[in-house]
Amino acid sequence: MKKSIAALTLALFCTHNLCAQTEVTEFHPGSTVDGVTYFLPQTRLHLTIEATRTTFTPGEYAPYAEHFLRINDAELKQREHWELKSIAVVPFGVADPNRAYSIHLKQRTSAPLVTLTADGCLLSINAETDQPAPLSQPSTSTLPSTQINANDYKTPEILAATNPYKAAELTAGEIYDIRENRALLNKGQADFMPKDGEQLKLMLQNLTTSEEALLQLFRGTSTTTEYRYVIDFTPSDFAGNQQVLFRFSSQYGLTPADDMSGEPYYITLTDEKTLPAEDMSPKAIKKPTDDIRYCVASDASVNITDPNGNSLYTSTLPFAQIGRVEHLGGDLFNKKYSTRVFLNPTTGSLLRIEADPVK
Repeated sequence: MKKSIAALTLALFCTHNLCAQTEVTEFHPGSTVDGVTYFLPQTRLHLTIEATRTTFTPGEYAPYAEHFLRINDAELKQREHWELKSIAVVPFGVADPNRAYSIHLKQRTSAPLVTLTADGCLLSINAETDQPAPLSQPSTSTLPSTQINANDYKTPEILAATNPYKAAELTAGEIYDIRENRALLNKGQADFMPKDGEQLKLMLQNLTTSEEALLQLFRGTSTTTEYRYVIDFTPSDFAGNQQVLFRFSSQYGLTPADDMSGEPYYITLTDEKTLPAEDMSPKAIKKPTDDIRYCVASDASVNITDPNGNSLYTSTLPFAQIGRVEHLGGDLFNKKYSTRVFLNPTTGSLLRIEADPVK
C-alpha cells in the first residue's frame, strides 16, 4: 500500500518576493519534528535457494530380493538425500536508521505529494509511484511422481498370503510369469496373439507396467520434494573477505551458518570503488540544509561459492552503504517549474527528475 503524504511543504513558490524552500535536517530519534521523516535505504540481498529432498522407502519384500530375484543391491533402510539445485539473488532496500531526514513544513507554500515505502524510504516527490515488487517467499512442493501403487498389482493369492516370505515368493513368481508372457508375445508364440501392432504394443506396455509395479515391492520407491528457502543477508564487509553465508547438508538440507552439520557455502563482497569523485568546489562544499537527500551508490562484486570453491553466483551490484549521501538543490522546487523526483528503492539513488514549466 502506498504511503502518500500530501500537504508537505517543499518550497515550490515564492511569497512576498522571498523564495520559500524545503528545510531538510538530519533526524534525531526522540526529537519533535513538524513535518515528515523519511529514510534512505540500506541495500540487502534476498537469496532464493532451490533444493530437493529425495526420500527412499525400502520395498516390502526387500529382505527376500536376492533369494527370489537375484537382486543383490536392494536397500533395507529408509534414507534421505538433499541436493542444492540453484541460488538466485535479488537486491532490495530497507530503511537505514542512520540515514533519516525530515521535511519541515513551512507556511504559505503549496502541498506536494511524497510517496514512501512501507518502512519509510523516500520513493518520489510530487508524483505517485509503485511500491517495490514483493520478494519470493519460502515454499515446499512435492514433485509429481511417475511411480505406481504396487498394491494395485498384487494378485488375490499374494494378498491372501499369511506371511511376508510366502507373499514375496508369490510376487516373484508373478514377475517371472510376466517376463515369460512378454517373451512369448515378442516371439509371436503366445496363445492369444494380438490382431495388430497397436494391440501388441498395448499388451507389452501393460506387462511392463505390471512388472515395474511388483518390482517396487523388492527394490523400494523414491519420492522427491522441492524446497524453496529464503535468506535475507545484510552486507557489511566489502573488503573481499570470505564469509559463511549458510551451510548445506546432504542429510539435513539447509542449515544455519553456525550449524556444523552442514558444509559451508561462502559469499565474498568486494567494493569496486565505482563511486564518482566528490565535487570539492566551494559551492558544492557549502551544501545547503534546505534540500532533499539522495544516495550515490558504489558497485561491489558479489560471489557465492560452494565448499569446493565452485562459483554458484557472481554479479556486480550497487550498494547504498558503500556510497555517499548527496543533496538535491532546493532551487529545483520553485514557482517556475513543476518538478517530480523519483528515487531507486534499493539504493536511494536518483532514477530521474522531471520538470515541466508552470503555465
